[in-house]
Amino acid sequence: MMLSRMADALYWMARYLERADNTSRLIEINLLHLIEMEESSFGSAQWRPLLRIMGSEGLFSQLAPEREIDRDSVVAFLTQERSYPGSILQCTQLARENARVVRDRISKEMWECINQMWLAVENNLKKPLTSAQAPSFYYEVRNRVARFHGLTQDTMMRGEAYGFYRIGTYLERADMTARTLDVKYHILLPSVEMVGSALDYYQWAALLKSLSGFEAYRRAYPGGLRPVDVSEFILFSPVYPRSLRFCVERLGRALKHIGFHSPETRTCKALLALADGIEKSTAESVFKQGLHEYLQDTLAHIAELQSALQSDCFEAHLGEKIAVSDRA
Repeated sequence: MMLSRMADALYWMARYLERADNTSRLIEINLLHLIEMEESSFGSAQWRPLLRIMGSEGLFSQLAPEREIDRDSVVAFLTQERSYPGSILQCTQLARENARVVRDRISKEMWECINQMWLAVENNLKKPLTSAQAPSFYYEVRNRVARFHGLTQDTMMRGEAYGFYRIGTYLERADMTARTLDVKYHILLPSVEMVGSALDYYQWAALLKSLSGFEAYRRAYPGGLRPVDVSEFILFSPVYPRSLRFCVERLGRALKHIGFHSPETRTCKALLALADGIEKSTAESVFKQGLHEYLQDTLAHIAELQSALQSDCFEAHLGEKIAVSDRA
């Protein structure tokens, strides 16, 4: 197996890029959602969930206890707060730093792409984003991350380095999918009298759009937006690239790619526990158990897999100190 320092850098390069992409999409959809919602919904109820999804509500309050949770403060914090390692600014910088460590393991095109992305983000965020600039900025971040993934598929050798890149990508994506569904379903779910209303439709549409799944869902479920169908699609679709099932299956393939075949390793045991919770569940059984409870169990399994990877891959060989996710 490759040096743990190299594996660690590839893993976190992928995670930070995926996190920048996910954060950009969440903010972009939330800003769009404000246009479609009633004015009474503008405020902390609309923006606090983003902090909870990112696991950063405590740090947000700690950095500025008197600061209100509103559009401007949350957007600035998640986009360009230098003290928050999950901000888009910090994620792109950390992704670039990790890519620099493994320049001999990634292609020239990949390095140029991630370097150009960091330079563009840094330049755009020298000053606070204006309302007019925000949509194009988040769109550009998402496009640059997508371009990086495309270049990776076309130019990266399919060795161990590629396996760690895929592990980082799909682990971060699985974590974000579970968090987004959990927080948005329980915090943004409208009251009983709003079910079936235009606001209810926009809430569910916003959830799907925040995971780039709205159009795909409409093709798979042309009958409309039903909570059980949305949850089934996000959790169990075998063909939707951001579903929990899809991500976990790709994680399994990536782990085999880097040599994890023995079910006795901590990492394989953690993956099997995560996959078992998906294979033995349906949307109906999840709702009967409680969606929040199911997702909390899932997030606990993901956290265990993260910890197992750290001990088996990043610490085991050289005893090095490794980066730890702010959400781990």
